[in-house]
Amino acid sequence: MDLGIAGKWALVCGASKGLGFGCAQALVREGVNVVINARNADALQRAAVKLTTAGADTAGAQPVVLAVAADITTPEGRAAVLAVPGGPGRDFDIVVTNAGGPPTGDFRDWDRDAWIKAVDANMLTPIELIKATVDGMAARGFGRIVNITSSAVKAPIDILGLSNGARSGLTGFVAGAARSKLAAQGVTLNNLLPGKFDTDRLATTLGAAATKTGKSLDDVRGAQQAQIPAGRFGTPEEFGAICAFLCSVHAGYITGQNLLADGGAYPGVF
Repeated sequence: MDLGIAGKWALVCGASKGLGFGCAQALVREGVNVVINARNADALQRAAVKLTTAGADTAGAQPVVLAVAADITTPEGRAAVLAVPGGPGRDFDIVVTNAGGPPTGDFRDWDRDAWIKAVDANMLTPIELIKATVDGMAARGFGRIVNITSSAVKAPIDILGLSNGARSGLTGFVAGAARSKLAAQGVTLNNLLPGKFDTDRLATTLGAAATKTGKSLDDVRGAQQAQIPAGRFGTPEEFGAICAFLCSVHAGYITGQNLLADGGAYPGVF
């Protein structure tokens, strides 16, 4: 299927590895020019090389891949991304927000600074990126915002309280913004909720669970996989494919939604 987005510009945050890289890779393979962002310059540059190679396989012109190593949760980091030489400025057609989740732990141990940091990274940063780009999308008649959040928005995880709270706040904001006049201007805003995908973030969560229960990491990993109807963890590549579809011309009637990708783990009907 031709997703109809070749030649457009996308910003993908947290794209040096994991789910962010999976999304950037899927978009590049569709001929989308990308600006990728992460804090680790070396890892980001390696990702850019891989994406350039992936873009060489597209049927059309070689997509542009630009890398901006910066902390997207800061005003300076966002300014650097929006001003990268050779990029589109604020005129992105697609924005995929993604920031590392807050640490695990017990809510009794988190002070105000910990909460502010979590909200700033996982709620306010996506909102700032939306504010910076969405009006230009509306003026051009096409725009796709995809926020990578977490399955914890639907089924909270006890040791991820900081993430549960901050990401739920973003979910509420998107629900309202997506149903504003933007919907009639060709701009969609959706949240993509990953369950357990085989990433460094999952490894950290599994390690925390092993420490808490006193079980071995292998035992924890096997037990969690057994709870997923699909019988496995997801891959960044298949997550990226879902993201790319939400960014496509075919997804214009999908907005304000929380799309759960978890291998069937969430047991609810709604």
